[in-house]
Amino acid sequence: MKFLLIASIVFITACSGSKEEAYIAKISQADTTKLTKIKKELWPKAYHEHDTALLNKILHEEFEMISNSGEWSTKTDEMDWLLSNSSKPDSFFYEIKRLDIFKNGTAVIAGTGHVFNDSSKMQYQSSNVLVKENKEWKAILSHVSGVQQLD
Repeated sequence: MKFLLIASIVFITACSGSKEEAYIAKISQADTTKLTKIKKELWPKAYHEHDTALLNKILHEEFEMISNSGEWSTKTDEMDWLLSNSSKPDSFFYEIKRLDIFKNGTAVIAGTGHVFNDSSKMQYQSSNVLVKENKEWKAILSHVSGVQQLD
């Protein structure tokens, strides 16, 4: 009887661990794709096209950003900036150097942004924290540093 009880506990533990690992791997793969799309396509598109509706979907209500100069801004500040700023880069791409998803529903994306205009090139480093709520990823924190003009 004691052997049967121990065998049952081992079996249940092994099965529950396998399901959890498979479930996490499955979610991580789908979430990695979603997060990559947000950072490399949707977020730049929102700024390039001055699309406040899209930016509103990307940014969490509690979003804050720390700029290269150390200034803090909120989601409202970012939305206002987007409406009042008319500049559009000729091209832009974001190079992801780190993308980690944690079991608690948070993700970190960090990398280098490259901005190209007619006569100038700029790059910067940024890190972003996103949270998953109601099956949607939302950016809650962004930090930009190392902004530099490249000639």
